[in-house]
Amino acid sequence: MTRILFMGTPAFSVPILEGLIKSGYEIAAVVTQPDRPVGRKKIITPTPVKEAALKHDLLVLQPEKISGSPELETMIELKPDVIVTAAFGQFLPEKLLQVPTHGAINVHASLLPKYRGGAPVHYSIIYGEKETGVTIMEMIKKMDAGGIYAQESLPITKQDDVGTMFEKLSQLGRQLLIDTLPEILNGNLQPMPQDEDKVTFSPNITREQEAIDWQKTATEIDQQVRGMRPWPIAFTTYEGTRWKIWSVEVLPTEITEEAPGTIIKKEKKQLWIACGNNTVLAIKELQPAGKGKQLIHEFLNGSGQHVAVGQQVK
Repeated sequence: MTRILFMGTPAFSVPILEGLIKSGYEIAAVVTQPDRPVGRKKIITPTPVKEAALKHDLLVLQPEKISGSPELETMIELKPDVIVTAAFGQFLPEKLLQVPTHGAINVHASLLPKYRGGAPVHYSIIYGEKETGVTIMEMIKKMDAGGIYAQESLPITKQDDVGTMFEKLSQLGRQLLIDTLPEILNGNLQPMPQDEDKVTFSPNITREQEAIDWQKTATEIDQQVRGMRPWPIAFTTYEGTRWKIWSVEVLPTEITEEAPGTIIKKEKKQLWIACGNNTVLAIKELQPAGKGKQLIHEFLNGSGQHVAVGQQVK
């Protein structure tokens, strides 16, 4: 029976792990990130992959950093036949990559060579891509640069956000891995080199990228909002107070001559903002500092009563 060392962290990784278990592979151990504080109360919380692994009574390893850790020696001693990673979140040292007979395989949530890096789904939506997908690839020391075993694409709709795409891509990645892995293990499928001329990158989202630039068009801001939902969430400020913007609507039939960032309409259930290129955006759901998410009418009837037409968001 093929022994797999599985490495993953977020909810995206869970169906892939469970697919391997259901397919009869032996999971020698599951490696995931350490438990972290989550939420406003900073409650120490295990990763979704850890929770799934414990349900199956699997050995769980959680090194803060693999290189030089005691957990690395444990991984080597387990002598896995293959390593499978899916959104793990750390680089694998060369010492570990050399251990498995069949190498290391990564389930990456983009159509490589586009969007190498840690936030491929975010960037696909932010940049208005019509499709994304999953790549099954060999792991080498250089980030997401290994040869490609298989790919499958998936459309991105105007309703999709990072959360919905992760769910779809996770299921797609699970099936593609299960279909591909036997062919990789028996040597019938060889990796194809990536075209280095077509490489683009998707580094982790920075705090600066979360801030909305109202000089952008309404469509571009909508893509940013969806490309950062449900994390890390795009934001703007009004009179020095931060609003996290959860949901917006592009108003394609509306135009404005007001400066970008100007509040141009405030009614009982409507808050419209001027954007770049004379476009208009309606805020549908936001989260004022220190409060929970609110639909726009809840906000305007409460802490947003002071918001006025002609004022600026920044």
